[in-house]
Amino acid sequence: MKKIGTVKQVQVQQSSLKAGEKPNQYYDPAPLLVVDALHLTAAGVTGLTMDGSQIVDVHNATHPASRNGGDNGVSVGFTSHYRAMRDQFGTHLVDGIAGENILVESDHRWRLDELGARLAFENPETGALVYLDALMPAPPCVPFSQFALQAAAGGDTIKAALQFLHEGTRGFYATAHQPGSVQPGDVVYILA
Repeated sequence: MKKIGTVKQVQVQQSSLKAGEKPNQYYDPAPLLVVDALHLTAAGVTGLTMDGSQIVDVHNATHPASRNGGDNGVSVGFTSHYRAMRDQFGTHLVDGIAGENILVESDHRWRLDELGARLAFENPETGALVYLDALMPAPPCVPFSQFALQAAAGGDTIKAALQFLHEGTRGFYATAHQPGSVQPGDVVYILA
């Protein structure tokens, strides 16, 4: 295993971040909620808070308005990707605003061929390991691209934004085949 970073933040999407009706949808990050830990299962993510609350992520198959497509139960992003997005689009793209469940502190801008198909998360206190499998780039959407551009852009402008956000810049989807927990401070590894 090769260490690639540590978990900076975990969060859930309480409902869809795409608001409005097509073709006038827009990106609204208001449903994002930073939590203390995540419980991962094959169905998706549930956020855990210090007061014992459990918040089911909208991509969890058990959510009443689930947006689970079978391969997007968990999402992972990197602080290095946010730095690239801020350089491209502006400071409004703060860490976590793209909606990933797990934000990893890292200096490297990761591609899927470098990450491989599996990540491991280790709790430094207990040594417990949690694995995420079937990594794939999260495809960027038009509403988030317009949010990044800070405009209801179309044509070549939106195409350029979508291309920039493609191949994992906005993050990666994964699946947790075995249950486990992830929280800030966990060490993240690629399996070589």
